[in-house]
Amino acid sequence: MSEIPSVTVAGSALQELLPPLSEQEAVTESARCLMCFDAPCTHACPTHIDIPKFIKKISTGNLLGSARTILESNLLGATCARVCPVQELCEGACVLGSEHKPIAIGRLQRHAMDYVYGRKIDVFHAGKFISKKVAVVGGGPAGLSCAGELAKLGVSVTLYEKRELPGGLSTYGIIVLREPVEVALAESEMIQRLGAKLEVGKDVGVNPPVTELQKNFDAVFIGMGLGNSPQLGIPGEEYIVDGLEYIERSKLEPSQLDVGRDVIVIGAGNTAIDCATVARRLGAERVTMLYRRTEKEMTAYPHEYAFVKLEGVTVSFLAQPVIVHHENGVVKGLECVRIALGEKDASGRAAPKEIPGSNLILPADQIVKAIGQNKLSLAARLDLKTDKGFIRVDSNFETSAPGIFAGGDCIRARGSASTVMAVQDGKLAARAIYKRLINHG
Repeated sequence: MSEIPSVTVAGSALQELLPPLSEQEAVTESARCLMCFDAPCTHACPTHIDIPKFIKKISTGNLLGSARTILESNLLGATCARVCPVQELCEGACVLGSEHKPIAIGRLQRHAMDYVYGRKIDVFHAGKFISKKVAVVGGGPAGLSCAGELAKLGVSVTLYEKRELPGGLSTYGIIVLREPVEVALAESEMIQRLGAKLEVGKDVGVNPPVTELQKNFDAVFIGMGLGNSPQLGIPGEEYIVDGLEYIERSKLEPSQLDVGRDVIVIGAGNTAIDCATVARRLGAERVTMLYRRTEKEMTAYPHEYAFVKLEGVTVSFLAQPVIVHHENGVVKGLECVRIALGEKDASGRAAPKEIPGSNLILPADQIVKAIGQNKLSLAARLDLKTDKGFIRVDSNFETSAPGIFAGGDCIRARGSASTVMAVQDGKLAARAIYKRLINHG
């Protein structure tokens, strides 16, 4: 069976972690499903895919029907099959998980998705044109989902992407072990075949200005995600590598990625874990993740933390960087100060407090920073109301500016930000936009 190809970097070091299921393996695994009537797995899925239905179709050999069931709820089913934290969502809710092994829902979903993409089958087509135009800002999961859903409904959609390639973090920021570049690009191409027009290299707000979009389109959807990593504000920071750039290079220019022998990764989220994994698999002898709180406060998923420990990565808790030591720009070490945790801060986690006189220097020849992302400035330029820097939206994903909608990481002031949540935001926003367009003639 033809599959979506995987990228192989440095031999098999960064090849997609899980191999595709064979036809026999998929049928055998799908036969284990109890086909629960009120399926907990479907309720646990943010996009509410009818999981028993798509698995039943795999068990009967109807892979096209299975893919259709998935894509009806989630147009980015191939990406989500790979990057969703299924252990925390659908598979974590599987009734077989309490006493037996949960159904491999993610791998079965990937099996159905690989079937249609491998055969270049378009499950959906553009709807009947309704003479309405929508601009979608940002070609990541939220933007692609919104654009695709609107195109299915017959809306003329133009998708504006700042980078050279669409896909957002799926293309640039998720390591190959979890999602090869080809998967993200294949989904973008499918959205374009639905009728969405893609404009790359467009920094909306500058070129074109948002006022131009408001003038030329009936509605605007913002799905721009977030920006670059924030500054640590410590001496020598200019010699620290940005974590997202580190991952991007490992995907798109692996031969140009310099990996140190003794690497420190600052942060304890999923991006930090990905950076540590890249460094370890591409030859670093020692990789240490540095976090100013404890394991209890880590934002990484527990299964990701367990994975990176098996990769040979160590984690140094309760330590905060204060100075990068270098000689003529060559990193030699990272000076840190020990931390004690105090009362909870605005994030709901214990606030870190430096312990005077506890400084120590950790040896390193490369330091990578993965400490989150800045909020984008577009909200301020549009004078949109925000919540902790995130764009504020109502129940229909409409911002404080009439006709401008938003979804994805840029609105996640509360709750977890993830690819699957961005896809759901885009889908629900598209429905709200379509309803607005139809009701307003």
